[in-house]
Formats: sequence, structure tokens, C-alpha cells
Amino acid sequence: MNPEASQLWRAPRWALAVLLACLGMIGPFSIDTYLPAFSGIAKALGATPVEMQQTLSSYLFGFAVMNLFHGALSDSFGRRPVVLWGMAVFTLASLGCALAGSIGQLVFWRTVQGMSAGAGIVVSRAIIRDMFPPSEAQRVMSQVTIFFGVAPAIAPMVGGFLFVHADWHSIFWFLVLVGVALFVANWRLLPETLHREMVQPFHVVPLLKGYWRLTSSRRFLLLAFASGVPFNGLFLYVLAAPVFLGEHLQLAPQQFFWFFCFSIGGIMGGAWLSGRLAGKIKPKHQIRHGFVIMALVSVLNIVLNLLLPPSPWWCLPIIFGFGFGWALMVPVVTILVLDQAPDRRGMASSLQACIGSIANGIVAGVVVPLVMHSTLALALTMMAMMCIGLLAWLWVKPAVS
Repeated sequence: MNPEASQLWRAPRWALAVLLACLGMIGPFSIDTYLPAFSGIAKALGATPVEMQQTLSSYLFGFAVMNLFHGALSDSFGRRPVVLWGMAVFTLASLGCALAGSIGQLVFWRTVQGMSAGAGIVVSRAIIRDMFPPSEAQRVMSQVTIFFGVAPAIAPMVGGFLFVHADWHSIFWFLVLVGVALFVANWRLLPETLHREMVQPFHVVPLLKGYWRLTSSRRFLLLAFASGVPFNGLFLYVLAAPVFLGEHLQLAPQQFFWFFCFSIGGIMGGAWLSGRLAGKIKPKHQIRHGFVIMALVSVLNIVLNLLLPPSPWWCLPIIFGFGFGWALMVPVVTILVLDQAPDRRGMASSLQACIGSIANGIVAGVVVPLVMHSTLALALTMMAMMCIGLLAWLWVKPAVS
């Protein structure tokens, strides 16, 4: 923690949470905004469904690769410069997407978007730990998750409105404006939170040694898996939304927002409760509660899929419950991950985000195309993602106080 933290931000804590949430939301916002225009973009560019899916997976893999560097760069050059450069490149990439005339160009600029968007979520986590001790950091992380949850709920409605009343290009022009707004806001408001005594020299060999130390740490990897992989139990439904909502649940495009309201409502509810519980119960007990909720919801999802035809009346509450359980435990696990490298929290945040993003990319590019045409297959995959995270947590749990 920065010993001068109290002098760096004098506004209310929630105001910093809002600013950091806006940085963190740029990644999911870039995904959810253009999902309602998927079929329209494919038709306009003459792209196949598989090619369109690559605009998602290329974004996620670009996000994963650069996540290895955002945190390390922020450990050496400061949190603020990395955030500002990330927002500048994101704005340029969004402009490239808006002007894309072929599916190849769109995939390229989506990759650049992913590579730059990660700066927000990676560095914002490090900033939180720079500014607050563990219990306070958990509360702020929970507040960030709550505010962060608003964006994905709004994004598909904004994207659908722009697509219907203008065209798909307008969605990316809108992201250009978002990028400009975030750049200006952080230029004016974001302080440098990395203490001068914590600055690390940027040399390739020490950097690689640092990553090797973290990747060879069983505890770090298990905690990263426990936080990142279960999210894909929810994320796979987001990626499969055009098929899941349109074909399985028979919802019209203008009704898609109900899905995002339930999914993000669950995340916001779980994050709110996580913040309320910070410092009141042991971290491992809170994590256990989150996994119990996700496990029960996953089993119920499979049982209902075996007994009943798909219906929004029970499918959407299932999504809510799973998101609630995940958000209840993930702020705690994230703090534990960052504290595995107290002198290189940016690097730890980078590697955690990279692991999660690789999992997201595999789910987007490989898993979702295989399971999205069956609601039972989606339910079984949700259970599998939860089980991977649960096994990772049970393995590392004895070492957590």
C-alpha cells in the first residue's frame, strides 16, 4: 500500500470506485455493445458465423496477450501513463473498427481493441491495492464490481438502439466517444498511486524471472483459476446470447436486455453483499459461500434442463443466481491473488487477467460454438467451469486464513 495514499485521493471512496469501474468496464462493454448487431455485421461484410465468432475470440486473445505487459509496465512507468496510453490506443482501434470494410479488417482492429482494453481492468486492480489495506480494498473492489456491472447491462441496449436506428458502424463510433471520454476523465482525475519506492526497473530478464516465479507458484495459479475460470460459466451464456436468447428462449432482439439485467443484477447483488461482509467473516468462509451458491445453481440448471423445455421464466433466474455466487467470492480471491506479489502487484494483476482472458478466449473460440445449440450442453459446461474453480480453491484453501 502507498504510504501517501490518504493524500492522493481526497474525494469520497465511491468516486474513485466509479472512476476505476469505468476503466474496468471498457473490456466487457466492447463485447456486449456489438452483440445485437452480430447478424447485421455478418450480412454487411459477407462473413460466416465462424468468422464473426473470431471477432470475439481475437479480441479476447489480444486482451490476454497484452495483459502480461500492462501490469508490468505500470510497475515500472506508473499506473497513470499506462492507463492513458491504453485509452488512446483503444480509441484508435475503435475508429479502425468503425471504418472496417471487410471481416479481416474488423478482426484485426478488434484484436487491437482487446490489446488496449486490458490496461483498464489490470491497472485499476493494482491501484485499489495501492490505495487501501486488505479489508478496505475488498470493499472498494466490491464497489467497483457493482458499478462495473451497470455497463454490460446497458451496453446491449445501446448497441441494439444504434444498430436499429443507424447501422453497425455507429456502434464503434460510439466506442470512439467512450474512449475519448475515459481518456479525458483519467487525464484530469486519476492520480499516480505507485509509490516511488515501489517502482521496478523495466528489464526483460527480471520481468521474465518475475513471471516465472508467479507461474511456478502453485498457490498463485490455483487462486487465479479459482477466480477466473468460474466466470466462464456465466460468460459462455453471454457469448452464446444470439442463439441462446433468440433460438432457445424465443426472445426478440429488443427483449435481450432482460438477460443482461438478470446476469448483471446477480453480479451487482453478490458484489454488494461481498462489500458488506468484508472484515466481518473470514475470507475463506465468504469464498465458500460463493462456491456453494454456484454449485447449487449449476445442479438446478442441469435438472431443470432435463425436466422442462427452455423458458425465460427459469433460465434467467439461474443466470442471476450463478452471477451472484461468483461476485460474492471473487473480490476476496482477487485480493489474495494480488497479495501473492506485494512488490509487483501490477505484474500479479496482469498474470491473473491473462489467465482469465485465455480461458475466456478458449470458451469464445472453441467451447461456445460446440455447445451453444443445446441448453443442456450449456448447463453442463456451466457446471464444468464451476467445478474447475472449486477444485482449484479446495486445493489451495488450507493455506488461506
